[in-house]
Amino acid sequence: MSAGPKSYFTSILKDAGIELGGSRPFDVTVHDDRLWGRVISHGTLGFGEAYMDGWFDTDALDQFIYKLLEYDIYAHLKPDIGLALSFVRGKLLNLQRARVTEVGERHYDIGNDLYAMMLDKRMIYSCGYWAEATTLDAAQEAKLDLICRKIGLQPGMRILDIGSGWGGFLKFAAERYGIEGVGITISKEQAAYAEASKGNLPIETRLMDYMALEGQFDRVVSIGMFEHVGYKNYETYLRKVRSLLTPGGLFLLHTIGNNFSSTHGDPWSEKYIFPNGMLPSIKQIAAASERVFVMEDWHNFGADYDRTLMAWWANFDAAWPSLRDKYGDRFWRMWRFYLHVFAAMFRARNIHLWQLVLSPDGVRGGYRRVS
Repeated sequence: MSAGPKSYFTSILKDAGIELGGSRPFDVTVHDDRLWGRVISHGTLGFGEAYMDGWFDTDALDQFIYKLLEYDIYAHLKPDIGLALSFVRGKLLNLQRARVTEVGERHYDIGNDLYAMMLDKRMIYSCGYWAEATTLDAAQEAKLDLICRKIGLQPGMRILDIGSGWGGFLKFAAERYGIEGVGITISKEQAAYAEASKGNLPIETRLMDYMALEGQFDRVVSIGMFEHVGYKNYETYLRKVRSLLTPGGLFLLHTIGNNFSSTHGDPWSEKYIFPNGMLPSIKQIAAASERVFVMEDWHNFGADYDRTLMAWWANFDAAWPSLRDKYGDRFWRMWRFYLHVFAAMFRARNIHLWQLVLSPDGVRGGYRRVS
């Protein structure tokens, strides 16, 4: 990198089709020239923090990030301090087990008011299914119903939801399919909300770690929780799920996935959004499931997460006047960065949304996918 940091990055922006100080929605305005050195030394962590600090702005943050990803910006960045520290932590420690409750406390417990205003009416905090849906509510109900049909729910079945959030899936499954169920979460706020809002449905939510659970269930689902398990624990997690399934049961794993195998998360996301989070790859899931499960079905509808995240952003931004005093302007910039960056990554197909159906011993006669 012979040129100065500003010249180097200005050239990258130009090659990516972005103009510094331009008038198009995805063009960028830089308010503090310390930005360039911060990105060189701290990578994505420095880039995200610079946005939070107001060092640069763009009207269409999702489009700006998308254009950088299409240009393959990562190929033009050298290893940085934030990435190195994340790599070392991932290799030496197992924070997903050492700090089991941290992500619950720092992300999912920040405020039910925020999530109620941002999410759909059932408070589903995972990718919607937009094949025939035109609204967020419809996309989330379509996703919940898709899961129910994929695992063949029948009245009277006992269902386990690992990482059950605010209880939306079990409520839906109990109302529409007549099941009974148990949800587990490490978020105190989620557990309290789920229990308070279940009415007379035969479901319960427990505040506990998945490794502490015992019992037998006809079906197990895990919707948007595997991202918190950690690569060192993938096989242990899957073996635990298998031990909880009755003979002939099915397990549906709904998770964000990566195009490559990694041993750590993104430094900015780890620090501000999902502590100790990391995305699995196809290779990592396949290796962990060997001699544990039979892979019956693998469905990728990651492009739908782009639309889901932008719908969440629209809801959050519209509700911001009633949230501002509690959360503050820097939180708004942080949350905008989070939702728009993830939307751009799904749009660029850098990351994906996978639904896997797994069986302990193989479905006799074959599994038939529904859509």
